Amino acid sequence: MAASWLPESERRRLAAYTVLAAYDNNQAAPLLGEDGDDRREYGDASLIVDQTLSHLLGETQQIVVEGAEDGTAAQEREALLREWAQAEHLPMRMQHAERTAVLLGDTVYLLAWSRTKARPVLKVIDPGFYFPVLPDGALDATEYPDRVHLAWEVPEDATTGRKGTLRRVTYELGPIGEGGGTMRTYSWSSQPSNVTCYLTDAEWDLDQVDKIDDIDALSLSRARFRTNADGEVLNRLDLQLDFIPVIHVPNTINGADHFGQSSLLSAAQLLDDLAAADTDSQRASATTGSPIIGLSGARLPVDRRTGNPLPVQVEPGMVWPLGDSGQLSTVDTSAQLAELREYVKTLRDRLSVVTRLPSSVLGTVRPSEVPSGYALQLSFGPLDAMVRSMRLAREAKYPLLLKMVQRLYQLGGALPPGDNPRATISFGAYLPTDLSAALDLATQGVQAGVLSLETAVRLLVDAGFPIEDAALEMERIRERDVGGCTEEHRRRGGSRERRGRLIL
Repeated sequence: MAASWLPESERRRLAAYTVLAAYDNNQAAPLLGEDGDDRREYGDASLIVDQTLSHLLGETQQIVVEGAEDGTAAQEREALLREWAQAEHLPMRMQHAERTAVLLGDTVYLLAWSRTKARPVLKVIDPGFYFPVLPDGALDATEYPDRVHLAWEVPEDATTGRKGTLRRVTYELGPIGEGGGTMRTYSWSSQPSNVTCYLTDAEWDLDQVDKIDDIDALSLSRARFRTNADGEVLNRLDLQLDFIPVIHVPNTINGADHFGQSSLLSAAQLLDDLAAADTDSQRASATTGSPIIGLSGARLPVDRRTGNPLPVQVEPGMVWPLGDSGQLSTVDTSAQLAELREYVKTLRDRLSVVTRLPSSVLGTVRPSEVPSGYALQLSFGPLDAMVRSMRLAREAKYPLLLKMVQRLYQLGGALPPGDNPRATISFGAYLPTDLSAALDLATQGVQAGVLSLETAVRLLVDAGFPIEDAALEMERIRERDVGGCTEEHRRRGGSRERRGRLIL
């Protein structure tokens, strides 16, 4: 964070990342100037991050393409994207990326076309390596940068004699060719464009980096350019794309700020107070379990060489002979311990309010202690609002990622030219759901004609029913309707409402 190539604003951001990671790893004591062996940190920060993450993602994450319920082409595109997600371990990468976003406030995805795998490959980038160059006067966090740097330092290695280096990978949008007059028609657009994305991968020796240079103004005359697997020098290599294949996902909607906000930020002071209270409670429990004892008039063992009394250890079965005026007294700290435990409970309740995670989610309230299911549902109100806001911050990001995946498939020749359907990642249910009530609602809606079969199945998917493919499920229902339910309906002479119940 003290590197000369880091602007002041970026140093502040990286310092925040360092502090938040320390809280997550129960290592905040050194940052506060305290002895880490004495301070008690019991994983409250990690619990907040993990519980927020699980509710943000929901029980499932499913790729959905618009029109897949009706159109064959959309179904094929949906199948392709789901195969890609399985090959690239997308759910696992999302767990990694989104946990970073919840903890630090930001996460970054990087896409590239792999000739050997014949598909786009996905990587999760540490946000500490992400340095966007935002447009001048950018007032909206959604504005996409025209230049993005991924930069990090590689420390020196004394055993091999390797110097410390700075590596910077740059993606930049610019005019095609030197004059800028060249036009190109991309597979995903019918309109010609004069814009392309250039890739530069360079490194500098740290002792050659000027102190006045920042990450965006490093002199390329001192740089060493790397090469790719095909032997091409990565110095403004034309990627044949009109977009930067980097997707930044903020954790929150943060107004005009490009970066998001950590879910721990509002609870940082509470976490400090809770750790301090836990530490005091541990100290009080030590004196309660092994109380301080005062002796007078007792015959204590003496060091024969010096004549001084030896330290006395309290052990089970020990007997101290006391004189006529001898006394034994203890210091009782159990009352203070009880007060500290009540104080810890108070802090945990406040932590639940600040983080908008109900006590039942944090594990501090037993389900049997909840007065009613309705009261439990009401307690999820702040959590529901928080999750909706966090999902809204991602509403445009994952469709953008899947749009880039489709365009990279077109670039590699695996998909035909033309417009791509909108695809997104649907997060599953995150609150306890009454499955019977959801099933009754879907059934009655179809019977009354106010819900289509497609909407009813979507309702069941959102409620948490184990339906992996909504389109396939509707196809099965229709086949069962034609092949089985229709014959039974004719044989029994049932009504149309009866037939609707049989379908669902």
